[in-house]
Amino acid sequence: MIRVQNLTHHYNGNDTDAVHEVNFEIAKGEIFGFLGPSGAGKSTVQNILIGLLPLQKGAVTYDSDSLKDLNKRFFEKIGVSFELPNVYEKLTGYENLKYYAGLFSRKTDDPDKILERVGLADARNKKAQDYSKGMKQRLVFARAIINNPEILFLDEPLSGLDPATAREIKEIIRERKRQNNTIFLTTHNMFVAEELCDRVAFINEGKLVAMDTPKNLKLQYGTKSVKVEYKEGTIVKSEIFFLDKGHEKDNLSQLMKTKDIITVHSQEATLEQIFIKLTGRELM
Repeated sequence: MIRVQNLTHHYNGNDTDAVHEVNFEIAKGEIFGFLGPSGAGKSTVQNILIGLLPLQKGAVTYDSDSLKDLNKRFFEKIGVSFELPNVYEKLTGYENLKYYAGLFSRKTDDPDKILERVGLADARNKKAQDYSKGMKQRLVFARAIINNPEILFLDEPLSGLDPATAREIKEIIRERKRQNNTIFLTTHNMFVAEELCDRVAFINEGKLVAMDTPKNLKLQYGTKSVKVEYKEGTIVKSEIFFLDKGHEKDNLSQLMKTKDIITVHSQEATLEQIFIKLTGRELM
């Protein structure tokens, strides 16, 4: 269990807190999505949770252990993938993973097997400075899982990846969940969050504005609607009916009785639409 209580962080020179009184809990084996646009405070929270930024105000505990009391054993069991790839440019992909694996006392995976899994086997002996942005992103992800971590912190893990590679990375994340890993995933991509996360939290301007399962957020904030396609003579027409409005239910019923119906599709709001509804901001 990860518990965050009243987490607040302030950068020198800023008028407002980068993160202000943030509270959430993450259960063991859960994929928890931390969602918001660039500059919302996602990376700040992650960097505090992994000890890269000091804990200024509030409390963070892992099970019953305070973040302030964590030692080397904690870093043995976590894996971190950063949004901006931080690799050793002069080393090859294989050498990057081999060096990093040597920092752990616990058993690590074979670098070659992980490189193959993330689609970098052919670039094994290429220096990281010659990798594309997407290749570096895959290398950082591979590094994050090489020590078989119990807790994964993934900051925009699919950034810059082609669809096929992104699909493989998502499958690895699902495998880690099946192995009861706890995963903290920060992203501005609501489609990724909806596909992977058990619960999500929306953060905007350093404050949490909503937190629940994707399904419950849609039920709470989304608009229930139905799109109907029908024929009128030789012309195909379509109409959308909002079911939370009583008169539109009647209109839908009348249409179904009187028209030649082709298709009926229920529609629900996306997480991105709900975020915009709650904050007035688009995700960028």
